[in-house]
Amino acid sequence: MEVKKLIVKKGEFDLKIVVESFTMDHTKVNAPFVRKCGHINTPKGDVITKYDLRFTQPNVDSMPTSAIHAIEHLLAGYIREELSDIIDISPMGCRTGFYLIKLGDSTEEVIASALINTLKKVLKAKEIPAVNPIQCGNYRDMSLFGAQEYAKEVLEKLEAKYKQNR
Repeated sequence: MEVKKLIVKKGEFDLKIVVESFTMDHTKVNAPFVRKCGHINTPKGDVITKYDLRFTQPNVDSMPTSAIHAIEHLLAGYIREELSDIIDISPMGCRTGFYLIKLGDSTEEVIASALINTLKKVLKAKEIPAVNPIQCGNYRDMSLFGAQEYAKEVLEKLEAKYKQNR
């Protein structure tokens, strides 16, 4: 396996396992966007695909934890109404978006369309699901208002970006 070298502030770091998100130049992307960022073929022949659902511009803006946490809870249900075979949707540690992992392979346009429809549902939500100590490990850190503000901003930009396909 090839060893990738990443330049960090204080020198070089040898990375023996290639982490896809570390190979992307975060200074050259224009958020929001949907990007197919990887897939694996299982021994039984299934394909599992990972998508980057980027909401905010890396190193420029990030979502506060209360907003991204609320969006996570809302997306968890609503995106499954739009797409089948979802394995997981999880926030990125940098708080600029989410990773969507699903069984099978869909185009970025299909995923973007599903995300657009999902964000429309987020804007209509009256409450956040599973906001209690039994179903959530940090249930007090949620903001429906914040979630809807980011959803509105991202929705407008995604609709403009993907309008030719709708």
